[in-house]
Amino acid sequence: MAARYRRRPSSRALLGLWAAACGLAATAAEAPIRLKDMTKQTGITFVHTDGSTGRRYVMEQMASGLAVFDYDGDGDQDIYFLNGALLEDGKVKGPPRNALYRNDGNFRFTDVTDRAGVRGSGYALGVCVGDYDNDGDLDIYVNNFGPNILYRNNGDGTFTDVTKEAGVGDDPGHIGAGANFLDMDGDGDLDLFVAHYVEWLPKLHIVHAHGGHPIYSGPRDYPPAPNRLYRNNGNGTFTDVTAESGIGAHKGKGMGTVCADYDNDGDTDIYVANDEWPNFLFQNDGKGKFKEVGLLTGVAYDLNGEAQSSMGASAADYDHDGWLDFYATSYQNELATLYRNLGNGFFEDVTRLTGAGSGTLPHVTWGNGFVDFDNDGHKDIFVACGHVDDNVHVYDDTTSYKVLNIVLRNLGNGKFANVTDQCGDGLAVKECSRGVAFEDLDGDGYMDVVILNSRTAPTILRNESPPGNHWLQVRLRGTKSNRDGIGARVKVVAGDLTQIEEVHSGQGYQSHFGLRPHFGLGKRTRIDRIEVRWIGGGADVFENTRVDQILTLTEGAGRPGAR
Repeated sequence: MAARYRRRPSSRALLGLWAAACGLAATAAEAPIRLKDMTKQTGITFVHTDGSTGRRYVMEQMASGLAVFDYDGDGDQDIYFLNGALLEDGKVKGPPRNALYRNDGNFRFTDVTDRAGVRGSGYALGVCVGDYDNDGDLDIYVNNFGPNILYRNNGDGTFTDVTKEAGVGDDPGHIGAGANFLDMDGDGDLDLFVAHYVEWLPKLHIVHAHGGHPIYSGPRDYPPAPNRLYRNNGNGTFTDVTAESGIGAHKGKGMGTVCADYDNDGDTDIYVANDEWPNFLFQNDGKGKFKEVGLLTGVAYDLNGEAQSSMGASAADYDHDGWLDFYATSYQNELATLYRNLGNGFFEDVTRLTGAGSGTLPHVTWGNGFVDFDNDGHKDIFVACGHVDDNVHVYDDTTSYKVLNIVLRNLGNGKFANVTDQCGDGLAVKECSRGVAFEDLDGDGYMDVVILNSRTAPTILRNESPPGNHWLQVRLRGTKSNRDGIGARVKVVAGDLTQIEEVHSGQGYQSHFGLRPHFGLGKRTRIDRIEVRWIGGGADVFENTRVDQILTLTEGAGRPGAR
């Protein structure tokens, strides 16, 4: 098998790659995005480990994601960091643990892991959050190497491991990846999609060398793995429907995942970013049956017809045309890729046209997300970076193990500009980043950033972009549909600006954020109309809403709207 470090762009693509990587970086005016490093002030003492045994097990380079959500229902966004563990002959030895931090306000956090009961017992990679039992509290699913874990929220600040009784422990022979709660059949209960990276056993372990230096193996060294889909039975248990749903017919090498309605038909589809394997797009028929259409729609390969080393997966309508687009991060010497939804069942790789890959070419890129940092009404892009090999400097002088993360500002004309060096000390932090999440940690209407860094402490960034632009955050409450409106489509109309957002459980690189959709509004001082399309049928319209608030919208409380 060929080692991953030998992968290089083809000669016919090289010129276009470098143009896209560098072309728009110098064209932006001074960026109105400012991110401040607040890590030391937060009280967070978590330190990540990937095991780092020296054996270079393949899963070490993949760890880990994180989740940002309100675990105790107090309105503040809390943080759950995933951790790897020591490995011996492929078995988890411990003692590292996951860590849950309660948000106490003013960028101060308290470690409540032990009281909450969410330390974990495996090698954690991916996570998603959702109220699977519709009791009003958010539950946690952790996708591990080794048995996975479902934590039921008890509503009193504690969780109970209900994996066995729920029937979602999964196959311990798989390396975990992204995970997502979704309502695949519109019955009001959250189902569960669990992605896998590759099949792995100790006897399959491979270590490559480059110039006498050991480096990690890659996905081409191991067999692809099937993903898994569980249907919620509505009684606290799940049924494995991987085969009958059509999901099991396609083996891949999954990394990041996001569930989104790409074809605007009212049900939730599944996008899987695969590593050196064609990406998957599973089209939902509305009844929980899926057809894989990645090749047909144009998201399986990049513009050059190559299967990239896709890592993170995010979805948003970056150009305000009413259709959700996909953004996938990738490996060194591959651009992170923007797939524009053309609205007719097809996507186009517009990375070079838009500058959405600027700065990404030299680095391995991981966590990502569309987020309006400056509240101007246009979704910017954040990309977390860091190599897999800690000794990359001895065989490659074009990149580093620890590097800067990237901010691409949406200019509002279909183009992005790399403004990383203009965004303050938060973007001057050099680490080897993996998962990243975006939420408003202090309730000021500006989206902040939480980054899990491999083998070290996380980075917490406060958004200190200049004030003056308005915003809205929406908290959904389903009555007939699932409690938190996961999968629901929210349209906000404010004068000449129309935006859509969906509520996602699990996205980016094996991480979770976004249960409270955020809309930047620029200078617009009034919201004319909010339309919510709920999963399973039904729509509500809410009119004449004030800006600069966190607004709770309850299913059935608005004026009935058209589907």
